[in-house]
Amino acid sequence: MGLVVNGISVSRGIAIGKAHLLKRNELEITRHIVPKLLINEEITRFKVALKKARRQLIAIRDRIPKHTPADIAGFINAHLLMLEDAVLTEAPAVIIREKQCNAEWALKTQCETLVNVFEEMNDPYLRTRQDDINYVVDRILRNLMDANDYPAGRKHHEFKMRIVIAEDISPAEILIMYHDGVAGLVTRYGGPNSHTAILARSLGIPAVVGVPHIQDFILMNEMVVLDGKRGMIMALPMPVELSFYRGQQREEKRRLQVLKGLKELPSRTRDGVTVQLMANVEIPEDIPIIKKVAAAGIGLYRTEMLFLNCKEPPGEEEQFQNYRKIVQAMKGAPVTIRTLDLGGDKPLQESQRRYVAMTNPAMGLRAIRSCLKEPEIFIAQIRAILRSSAYGQVRMMIPMLSTLQELRQVLSLVEEQKKRLRNQRKSFDENMKIGGMIEIPAAAMTAYAFAKRLDFLSLGTNDLIQYSLAVDRLDEEVNYLYDPLHPAILKLIRMTIVAGQKAGIPVAMCGEMAGDARYTRLLLGMGLREFSAYPATLLEIKSIINASQVTTLEKHTKKILRAETQEDIITMVETLNAL
Repeated sequence: MGLVVNGISVSRGIAIGKAHLLKRNELEITRHIVPKLLINEEITRFKVALKKARRQLIAIRDRIPKHTPADIAGFINAHLLMLEDAVLTEAPAVIIREKQCNAEWALKTQCETLVNVFEEMNDPYLRTRQDDINYVVDRILRNLMDANDYPAGRKHHEFKMRIVIAEDISPAEILIMYHDGVAGLVTRYGGPNSHTAILARSLGIPAVVGVPHIQDFILMNEMVVLDGKRGMIMALPMPVELSFYRGQQREEKRRLQVLKGLKELPSRTRDGVTVQLMANVEIPEDIPIIKKVAAAGIGLYRTEMLFLNCKEPPGEEEQFQNYRKIVQAMKGAPVTIRTLDLGGDKPLQESQRRYVAMTNPAMGLRAIRSCLKEPEIFIAQIRAILRSSAYGQVRMMIPMLSTLQELRQVLSLVEEQKKRLRNQRKSFDENMKIGGMIEIPAAAMTAYAFAKRLDFLSLGTNDLIQYSLAVDRLDEEVNYLYDPLHPAILKLIRMTIVAGQKAGIPVAMCGEMAGDARYTRLLLGMGLREFSAYPATLLEIKSIINASQVTTLEKHTKKILRAETQEDIITMVETLNAL
């Protein structure tokens, strides 16, 4: 048997090919004093590097095949927008002038400032957006230092049928590799929400991330097998092992063809229970891929991306135009807009740093707490969401609810703005539904009270698990304790679902657990009837739902909920999935 190492499974599939170790020179950036007479010349040098970075990204974007989903080009477009943002184009120039330092040092200083803001964010998805800054800054720095060793400058089809192994891989690099016909990706860093993970899933490239010191174990051109489903990499496989995994490859191709055929079929169990499959999105450019998998609507639209990387929070009109664009594109399908999930630990602009620094921002002033502290910003968003409801089936969702007092304040603000909009003769849906995210243990334990006052609930399992188990899942020292199958987590989920059933309102799940096929049957057995996940996972979830019988699942699930240990639950869930 060959050498086997394990990491985090982020994009399933079997890849077999020779290893390509992607190593780039580390940049050593030191500070130099620039004479005043040469300051303008140094700023010009910085601006030239910016323009060059822009040309490079445009060239990569132009090579993306036309049949590629629109959300793929969105990664490059996001980086191009960053190259126009003052936080990267103007701020370093100010630092050069004020500190009389070289452009490299100024850019590094500004990068660290920006990354620190993202590092404090509790939302794992948003925290990984610091990758965007690092990728763009690295590209500019390499232009400044004439050290550009990106794959774009390498020989044609260098990655064809190769398994690329690297510390990390930028979106631009992944697109080049995809265009060349790369077989698979393995990185030392990253997680389920990293760019590598998202792009690999969208492009159908088998990938494993978070493999410590992977480049120390595998040599260039060694034969490698990558199992994206199990998160396994095998170097120097035996002939019998190669034969086995080639058979697995053929089986995976057949599976994908079957999934494509499910697109137009309803999501319904064998005993006739209909299940809503919704999509999680963050930008309007995500809409085409939603339609590609025939999602029933948007179960979570993250509005945070509108507020990040901008000098001032977007006003009512800017938000309204954005929301309306998405609502109209969905042509009557439900669109669930989550209100702003940022906070005092990650202010919208520098001038808003008026709160005391917190030792634990995850439990501080964030989400609805921050919105109620910043009513002007919150009211603008409420009005924009209400106005967008005139163009389709809009639902507003409140994150991080913990007390009924918060909910009363929100509902009061909504009613006030409805009255104002009526007086201003602006259209909106008088019956727009309002729901709340259950992502704090206290909210799950009192879900019955929220269910009486809301139109729907949505389980945010990412935070619910972290708060319940006191585990930061991005912290490598403790994330082994992060487990959706902990008995306490299952009880909190069931408690919330039952609260919704008794109140006669729908309960959805929009956390990662909803998009993980390992838990689909368990959640069905617990009574969940609305899943919201990344579009790429929905067809597989549908295939499991359509092959399941709820009455059978419910009997097994009752036993699982009575289990006391995770080991017993894991065994019982495996049995459930084998039915």
